[in-house]
Amino acid sequence: MRYRAVIEYDGADFFGWQRQTRRRSIQGVLEDTVAAVAGAPVTVVGAGRTDTGVHATGQVAHFDTDWARAAGELQRAINARLPRDVAVCALAPVAPAFHARHDAIGRCYLYRLWQAPVRSPLARRRALHVPAPLAIDAMSDAAARFVGVYDLATFGRPLTPGGTTIRRIDRCEVRAEGPRVWVEVDGNAFLRHQVRRMVGVLVDVGRGRCEPDAVSRALAGDRGAVRPRRVPPQGLTLVAVRYPPQVDGAPAGWPGQQQGEEAGEDVYAESGRG
Repeated sequence: MRYRAVIEYDGADFFGWQRQTRRRSIQGVLEDTVAAVAGAPVTVVGAGRTDTGVHATGQVAHFDTDWARAAGELQRAINARLPRDVAVCALAPVAPAFHARHDAIGRCYLYRLWQAPVRSPLARRRALHVPAPLAIDAMSDAAARFVGVYDLATFGRPLTPGGTTIRRIDRCEVRAEGPRVWVEVDGNAFLRHQVRRMVGVLVDVGRGRCEPDAVSRALAGDRGAVRPRRVPPQGLTLVAVRYPPQVDGAPAGWPGQQQGEEAGEDVYAESGRG
C-alpha cells in the first residue's frame, strides 16, 4: 500500500531533508521510524529537499508498506516514535502511481523577517532579525517583478549539474504587520537557494541599497544589476506543494488544502526547496 503523508518539522536541528551518513536528517528520521513501526525497511520520498535549518508546515511525502491495519493507527504509531521536532499531520492511502515529487506542479514558500531595533529571542529560530526599518512598499514593488517565466541563474543553481535554470514564479508578495514581515513565493519549482537569494535582494531594496527596477534588469539578463546574497535558513518554511486534481489524491479537509474558486483549479495540500 502506498501512503501519502503531510509532515511538519522544525528544521533547526536537522541537516536538511535528504538522508545523510552520520548526520541527522528529516528523511533519515522518518525512514527509521516508519521501518521500526512497520517491521521492514521503508523509503520515504519527499516532494522537496529542504536545506539545513529550513522548516516545513507540511512537507508532502509518500512511502510503501505492508501495514495491514487502518491508516489512523499507522499515523499514531509513527508519531509516538518520532522526535518532538517532527510530526505526521495527516496520512492516507493513495494510488500506487502517486509520486510526491514527480507529480508536484507547484510549491509555496514563506520567509519570515523580524523588523525591530531589538531582536526577539522567541523568533530567533523562525525569522531573520532586521534591526533597521524596511521600505515595505518598495519591497512589494520589487517582489511583483519576479512574477513570470525567467532564467533565474543569478538567484540559484539547478539541483542537478547542467539542469535548466528557467523557472516560473506565479506569485511573490510582501506583507507586514507590526514587526513581522512575510515574503511569500509560489512557483512551479525552485533552484537551490533561490528563495533565500530572492529575499536577500528584497531586503536590500527595503534597506535602500538598490531600487526595485534592479530586479527587472537582473531578470532581463543584467547579472550586475543585483548582488543576491543568501539570507539565513531559519526564516524559510515550505508551506505547500500543489498537485493537479487528477493526481492530488488527498482526502478532503487535509491540512492546508484549499479548493479553487473555479472548477478544475489546482488544489493545495500543505507542505519544498528554497
